[in-house]
Amino acid sequence: MTYRPEREYSWAQVCARRMERQWLSAPSHTASPAEIVRAMCGAHAQVMPAAELSVGMRSAGVSPAEVRKALWEDGTLVRTFGPRGTVHLLPAADLSRWTAALAAIPPNAALEQFLTPGQTDEIVAAIADALRDGELTVDELTDAIVARTGAWAADPVMPAFQTMWPRWRAALGIAGFRGALCFGAGRGRAATYRSPGQLLPGFGPADAAPALGWLLRSYLQAYGPATPAHFARWLAVRREWAAGLFDDHRGELAQVTVEGTPAWLLRSDTGAITTEPSGVRLLPYFDSYVVAGQPRELLFPGAAGNRALARGQAGNYPVILIDGVVRGLWHHRRSGKKVEITAELFVPAGPSRLEELAQQAERVGNFLQAEARLTFGTVGVGGHA
Repeated sequence: MTYRPEREYSWAQVCARRMERQWLSAPSHTASPAEIVRAMCGAHAQVMPAAELSVGMRSAGVSPAEVRKALWEDGTLVRTFGPRGTVHLLPAADLSRWTAALAAIPPNAALEQFLTPGQTDEIVAAIADALRDGELTVDELTDAIVARTGAWAADPVMPAFQTMWPRWRAALGIAGFRGALCFGAGRGRAATYRSPGQLLPGFGPADAAPALGWLLRSYLQAYGPATPAHFARWLAVRREWAAGLFDDHRGELAQVTVEGTPAWLLRSDTGAITTEPSGVRLLPYFDSYVVAGQPRELLFPGAAGNRALARGQAGNYPVILIDGVVRGLWHHRRSGKKVEITAELFVPAGPSRLEELAQQAERVGNFLQAEARLTFGTVGVGGHA
């Protein structure tokens, strides 16, 4: 793609834009959990308390119970496999487009060491049939798949956490992408899976090409300006494939520069940015602002690149944002009705910043319905896998 830059932005302006669109500049008083998750392009939910806190820190009034209600009672949120094949909360109203777009992404070549394309199709069909009217644990799903495909599906060939998983589990994320399953409410400590059709009568993936365009637009609205490489990293796909998608939508895109480096926005979204990023924010593990945000060297400047990234991967540590960039780490430990919050800043902070940090710690405590106690020191807790 070759364009003439239509506007120049500073990195501070980009941070201000992203924060405002995700209610990090000021928490929303009206947005529902599903609306907040939509603005984030999905909330990473491998660790559910972190996903709940991601939503809660963007809202003036949402509680953990309301996030769970949206997920398990109202059905406005769905927990399923999202970008990079990781577990996410997604708005139920958008699920048909999410599944269509994710299913259209070229599969990871590593899948072929466990399953042929034909075997993958068999397993996905078996999962869809088994979950049509029920909610099953992973062991129950293994039995159901074997009954529909054969014993080969249960061959213990996938290394996982010092054990071996059955062959069919290599297709678990693909089944989520194709809309054959999502997570159920669980039974005790056991995770369960159910069909999205149980939540959304008549559910089915949308057409792939329009869905991919919708996903690109959604990403650029939330995290633009961005490049094909940024988009590729967010989805864990090849850069060439991402560049092709940008090319397919070149009529909708405008080239801009960020600190002199070319990037792209939607042509309809190239207005002036008149605000500056402001404020201190505490973001939990895997918050989408840092996982999807690029470029890393600007979002994690200086010491943050060494302390808050894990081999270049963002999200493994809860971070402190100051004016939209990562300037520290934090960690919380709950004990009864109290929550101990430790904060480590990588840059000096004046009294007003420290007061904002204390207010953010109080917000975390309020969300967790606990009394927060803030201390400063080195955060020695390792990153989350």
